[in-house]
Amino acid sequence: MIFFKNNSSANYEKTFYDFSVKDISGNQLNLKEFKNNVILLVNTASYCGFTKQYDDLQYIWEKYKDKNFVVLAIPSNSFNQEKKSNEEVKKFCEYNFNITFPIAEISEVKGSNAHPIYKWANKNYGSSAIPKWNFYKILINRNGKIDDTFSSLTNPKSKKIIEKIEKLINN
Repeated sequence: MIFFKNNSSANYEKTFYDFSVKDISGNQLNLKEFKNNVILLVNTASYCGFTKQYDDLQYIWEKYKDKNFVVLAIPSNSFNQEKKSNEEVKKFCEYNFNITFPIAEISEVKGSNAHPIYKWANKNYGSSAIPKWNFYKILINRNGKIDDTFSSLTNPKSKKIIEKIEKLINN
């Protein structure tokens, strides 16, 4: 008999809010600032075929930001499709997509050099929390625990994601 990890009841030693990241400008961003918010964590890349999803991420950020919802982008070169510097990523996002949601510095999202948030996600939710490609999405509930993950193919404005976000922000 095969047993599968029950991700929803994982015994978290830490929550998402126990971490910090450096933002795209190099400032420390304590994720406790987002406590009691629903978070859509997305690993991004400037040269990816899914990069147009930045528009949709900005759309849902604007639609739900006043309802305790945050989009947090973590640019990554884990799949060899990101610019070389944080400054280049920042300019790219602002110029091409008018991004106003928080963007972290470029970080690894898989493997032994993955950012601690992604190691935490893997430990507590299993391999489905490891990004398979750019624009992989992890939805964090108000308690700072992973609620669900979505592939790069799932658009941020999809019914599947929007229904989950609305359920979490309304609970």
